[in-house]
Amino acid sequence: MPKVSSVIVPYAAYLRVYEPLAAFPDAERAHWTRYARRSDLPSYQDELRRSLADLLPTPPVAVRVHESADAFVTEVDGVVCVCPWRTRLRGWQALGELTGDFPEPVLDALIPPVVRRQSTQDYERWLERNPDARPWIRTATWQVPINWFVLVSDAEREYDGGGAGEAAAPPVLRYRTPMVQARRRVARGLRALREAMDEGPLIDGLVDVGRWLEEFHPRSLVELDYGGLVHAVPSGDLADDHSAADVAEGIEALRHGDPATAGAAYGRLVERWRGVRDRRSAN
Repeated sequence: MPKVSSVIVPYAAYLRVYEPLAAFPDAERAHWTRYARRSDLPSYQDELRRSLADLLPTPPVAVRVHESADAFVTEVDGVVCVCPWRTRLRGWQALGELTGDFPEPVLDALIPPVVRRQSTQDYERWLERNPDARPWIRTATWQVPINWFVLVSDAEREYDGGGAGEAAAPPVLRYRTPMVQARRRVARGLRALREAMDEGPLIDGLVDVGRWLEEFHPRSLVELDYGGLVHAVPSGDLADDHSAADVAEGIEALRHGDPATAGAAYGRLVERWRGVRDRRSAN
C-alpha cells in the first residue's frame, strides 16, 4: 500500500465561492440551513484528509461513489453563505487534468487505467443528467494562478502567522471579496490586458475564471485561500507576500501605457514564487 505522500502532496490553494442560502433550490436550501447550524463544521484540512483517505485502498477510489453533503460556511453582513464541497464533481474534473501533470507510467501506477476508464464513463453519464453542473471550489497545486489575484485587492488580505510548536495552528493567508467587486476587477483587467498584449494564457485564464464567476449569485463572497500552500512558503516570505498588490500594480501600469512598471511588478511575482516552483520540481 503506497504512502499518501507518494500520491498527492497537499500543497494546494483554493478559490471558493460562498453563495447565500437564497441561491439554492428549496430542498438543497433546507439541507444547508440545517447544516449551517452545526457546531462541528469541518475545515479545509478535514476535506483534504477525507480525499486522501480515498487513495489508501487498493485499487484507490479515484472518485467517491456518493457526492459529499458537506460545505464551508460563513456569514456575510448577517447572511449565511455556503460553499458546497462537491467532492465527487471536483474529483472527476481533477482526474481529467492528471494526464497533463504526470507521465503515463507514473499515472498508471498512481491510478490504474481501469479505474480511470470507469470514472470517465461514470462522469459522462452523470453529465448527461447534470449538464449545468459547476463546482464552487477551484484548486491549484504548488501555485496560486496569477488570474486569481486579479479578483482581489491587497486591502482584503488577511494574514495570521499561526503559532509555535507542533500542536500550533498553521499560518493562514487569504483574501475575501464581494462577488460584484471580483467581477468588476475581471472586466477591468481584461480590458487592460487585451489593449496591451495579444491573446495568451493569462488572458485565457482570466476569461475562464470570469465565466465561472458569472454562474453564481451576485451577492456571493469570493475567497482566495492559500490553504496548504502556506507549508511550501517560508514564514517570513509568507508574511511579506503581497502578490495581489503586485498584480494590481502591473495591470494599472499596462492601463497607463507603462510597460516598465508592469514588467517590474511581474518580476517580483516570478521571484517570489520561484522557490515554490523549485520545491515542486525537486519533489
